[in-house]
Formats: sequence, structure tokens, C-alpha cells
Amino acid sequence: MVPVVLTTEMIIVFVLLGLAMILFVFDLLRVDLVGLLMMVLLPLSGVVTPEEAVAGLSSDAVVSIIAIMIIGAGLKKTGVMNTVATQIIKIAGTGEKRIMLIVSATVAVISSLMQNIGAAAVFLPATMRISRQLKISAARILMPMGFCAITGGCLTLIGSSPLIMLNDLMAGWWESNGTPLTQDPFVPLKLFAITPIGIALLISMLLYFYFFGVKLLPSETCVHEDIGPEKRLQDIYGDVVGHGYELEVPVYFPAQTLGELELRPKYEITVVGIAKSESFVKNLAPKKHSLVEPGDVLWIISSEERIKRVAEDHGWRIKPEFEVFEKENSPEETGVMEGVVIPHSNLSQHTMEELRFRALYRVNPLAIVRGEHIILKDINVTKLRQGDTILLQGPWQQFELLRQKMDIALIGDIYGERLKPERSRCAVFFLFLSMILALSFEIKLSIALLTGALGVIITRIIRADRAYEAVDWRTVFLLAGLIPLGTAFEKTGAAAYIANQVLTFTGVPSPMVVMGVVAILTSFFSLVASNVGGTVLMIPLAMNLAADAGTNPIAAAVVVAISASNTFILPTHQVNALIMRPGGYRTKDYIRAGFGATVLFTVVLLVCLPFLFEL
Repeated sequence: MVPVVLTTEMIIVFVLLGLAMILFVFDLLRVDLVGLLMMVLLPLSGVVTPEEAVAGLSSDAVVSIIAIMIIGAGLKKTGVMNTVATQIIKIAGTGEKRIMLIVSATVAVISSLMQNIGAAAVFLPATMRISRQLKISAARILMPMGFCAITGGCLTLIGSSPLIMLNDLMAGWWESNGTPLTQDPFVPLKLFAITPIGIALLISMLLYFYFFGVKLLPSETCVHEDIGPEKRLQDIYGDVVGHGYELEVPVYFPAQTLGELELRPKYEITVVGIAKSESFVKNLAPKKHSLVEPGDVLWIISSEERIKRVAEDHGWRIKPEFEVFEKENSPEETGVMEGVVIPHSNLSQHTMEELRFRALYRVNPLAIVRGEHIILKDINVTKLRQGDTILLQGPWQQFELLRQKMDIALIGDIYGERLKPERSRCAVFFLFLSMILALSFEIKLSIALLTGALGVIITRIIRADRAYEAVDWRTVFLLAGLIPLGTAFEKTGAAAYIANQVLTFTGVPSPMVVMGVVAILTSFFSLVASNVGGTVLMIPLAMNLAADAGTNPIAAAVVVAISASNTFILPTHQVNALIMRPGGYRTKDYIRAGFGATVLFTVVLLVCLPFLFEL
């Protein structure tokens, strides 16, 4: 093998790589700013041109991520992801580990047929909804999902870019180097040639997180704000107002109106929903004449002490969990907000009963805060004053209507978004159109996904402004900055220098040592540069090394293509970067969980390899 000489440009690249690693590991700078820093320092140091430094912004990976985030926003807007999340919960129940297994396995299977970043991004909204609905930290689900999305790309030869390139790269090497070794022509690998290895890798990854996830994953981290009524009430009003409960009315209970029951005057509680026993028609803003009948289910907000008294006095059963109102209690559907009566408001000197507040706006007043006093009784007949704060509960879209129609200043953001379920088929159509264009017509992935994203915007499933908001620009700039670092790594010969030094050190090793060295080198190059660049560099080197050691060059090339997905230790892979912010992860979280995953991935690959390829 021709020796590679260390140059000044290589040293600069190694220094910048070390700087990026230090900033990542010790969280000294935000990850997207690290990417931008590399984008600036690389051309200033002269190792890449200015055009190469900003080329990451237009790279296929970055554009694909932007497009799939927009398509994902369209799927979320139409409620498709809500449906997917609901079905997963029905299958998996509420157990954290079962949810993790089913979500991760589902994304892995999807990843075997499309780019893993696309599979992870499409499923991200559904995963976030599941975590919010079940009050499970997103950090407990997203990293296993992301790692399995990357691993799922090894199930078929179209699951990742390195595997897609594998046959072409092997054929090129065979044409130049294979003839002296053997007279046999090159036979391309079939679509499912590596599937047994991929299945073993996926199962090992699922078992890894199932048994060790508790120790490896952050226990409390969850960047999405818990906007549900439970936390909002507890943080601000404590036990004065209380929590949400679901109660079942027994069949022997005599029918009465809420006014006759006098639940608010006697117990200072609020009934925010009544579901009828026969058809489960739900009234989410019941009034005093609303009827409570045998078999009904009530949604009540109350303190624990008062709800127990209500249940005991009336013979109602407190359910341990929400069932009938499970969807409505989701923080994406309903919430709690404070509204302040502003000067010259049309609310001032009027009662909510006079204004027909519940009937018109379908929101439930829970309390009136006047100075330091919290009014819970007779709030519907209390005359409002300027400066009063009203605690309100209801569907998010109704708060938007309230803001437009009433002179009331709502404190905080309206988190919910009015869904467009009637456009769900259209959103799904654009998703499948993108997949068909990429898989069947060999159109570049970024262009295929942009086609779907543009369709989502033009058909007004989401507005153009909302499309820009849907893009996580931190992820975009992180990847855009790391891509020129990978370019510099390959362009200056730094990657070839490392490979040359390692392979020279090993001498003429045994077949398994060859495969192990190839796997480790490929993982390193894919981690710090890119999986595509690492694959292009390593396949010729690996096949030459295998041929010199008298082992199977095809097996060595397969190890390279699969090991290019072994990128778990740092958030440099597109999937890891995508889930970093939603999961609230830091670099040390990837190192802690990714080190074991990397070792396990390598061991399982090497153990399975001899069963499929002769060494």
C-alpha cells in the first residue's frame, strides 16, 4: 500500500475536528453554532473553498430534512399522526417499554424502504404526541427510535445511501482489481442479501434499549413543555382548583341537571364534560340545565379531597385513568389558560351567565382571581371587574375564537392548532408521491421530497409561513456545517492518512481481524465525515486489504456498507441531529448510550457475517 504523507492541511483538519469534538462533548456551544463555526473556519483556514463551505446548505441531506419536516407538519395538521399515535397506543397500551419497542420497530421497517432520515422525521410528530398523551418523557422514546431508524436502513439494499451505492462500488473495484484474483464475473447482491444481518442488528438494538434503557437514557429530560391542564393547574393554583378526573355515574342514579345537583356551590368543582351512556355524545361545555343520567361519564376538575366527597355522596366511581375523554384530555386538544379583563372590556360589570359565555365560546370558567382571592363559588353569576383574571379550560381552537370576539387578554400562547381532517387523504397522497418518486423513478430524494412539501403548501394544507416555522433550523445548520468538515476530511487526504496508518499497523491480519478493522475505520469516518464519503473511501481500501489477506473482498465491502450506519456516539448523523432538540439530548447522552450501541452493532455484524459470506 502506498504510504500517505501527513500535510499541513491534514493537521488543520484534525485540529478543527478536535475543536468540534470538544465543543460537542462539553456543551460549550450550541450544536448549530458549532456547525456554523466549522462553516466559517474551514474556508478561512484554506482547506476548502468558500463554495464548498456553504455547499452543505444545498446538500441532498439538508434539503431532504427541510422537505420532510414540512410534509410532517402537513400530516400533523390533518390529524394523520394523531391517528397513527392512537393506533400504537391501542396496540402497545401505556407501558413505556412496549411503546418504545413498537415505535422503534415500526420506524425501522419503514426505514428499510426509504431513507432513514425520512422515516424518522415522518414518525417524529406521532412519537411526540404519544409521549405527551401518556406523560412519558420524549427522551425515553426518541433515541431508541432514532437508533433503530438508522439500523433499519440495513434491512435491505435500498435502506441507506451506502447500501444503495454498494453494488456499483464493488463492480468498479472488480473491473479494475478482480480479474487477477478470479476469473469469475462480478455478481451483484440481491435486494435482501443482507436482510438476515439487518434483522439480527435490529433485534439486538431493541433488546439493548429494552434491558438497559433505564440506565442509558435521560430520566427527566423532555424539551416539549407539558401544557396539559394537570401541570398548569398544579403549578399556578395548586390544590385550590385541582386536577382532572373521570367519573362514572351508576345505572341506579336518578337523572338530575347540574343545577339541581349544585356541584359547584356545594363542592367548588367544575364539570367540564358529560358523555352520554348510549352514544357517548360529548358535551364539553355543560351548563346548569345539562342533564346527568344513569351510565353517563363525567369529566370533572377538582381537588382530590373534594372529588372523593362528591363520589362518596353520590355513589359515583372515580376511574383510575381517562378513557372516554382520553382524546379530549390530550394537551394537543384542550388546555387551560388565564384571561385578564382589560379596561373598557365588554365583560366588565357583566356576569358570564348574562353573556352566555359557555354557550357561545364552549370554554369552561374554573375560577376568578380577584387580587389575592380565588373565587370558586357562583363564578357564573359574579360580576366581572377590570383586572379580574379568569381561569378557563377548553379546546384550543375555542380560545382563538374567544381572543377574536371578546375584550379579554389571554396570558400565554394558544398551543393547539385547528386540524384539517378532511385534508388527511391529500397529505398522505403527497407523502406517498414523494416515496414513489424516490423509489420507483430514481428521482433524487431531495427533489422527490420537495415535490411533496410543495404540494402540501400549494394545496393549503399548511400555510407557507407555517411551513417555515415547521423547520427546525438548528438541525439544518448543524448538518450544513458538518458537511464541509467531511469534505475537508476527504479532500485533504486526512481520511486516507488515518486508514493508511491503521492498515499499515495491522500488517497481514486474519480474516476476522480484517473485518473488525474495516468496521471500526468505517464507523469512525462515517461519524466524523459522512456515511457516503466514508463508504466511497473505504470500499476500495477494504476490498484491497481483504484481497491481500486472502479473504473475501465482497464480505469486506458489505462490512463497510453496513458499518457506515454505525454512527451512534455523536449527533452527527442526520437522524441523531433530527431528534436531538425534541428529545432534549446533549452530546454526553449520545456518548453514554451510543458507545454500547456501537460496540454491540460491531460485534453482531462480525458474528453474523460468516453465516452469509465465505471468509
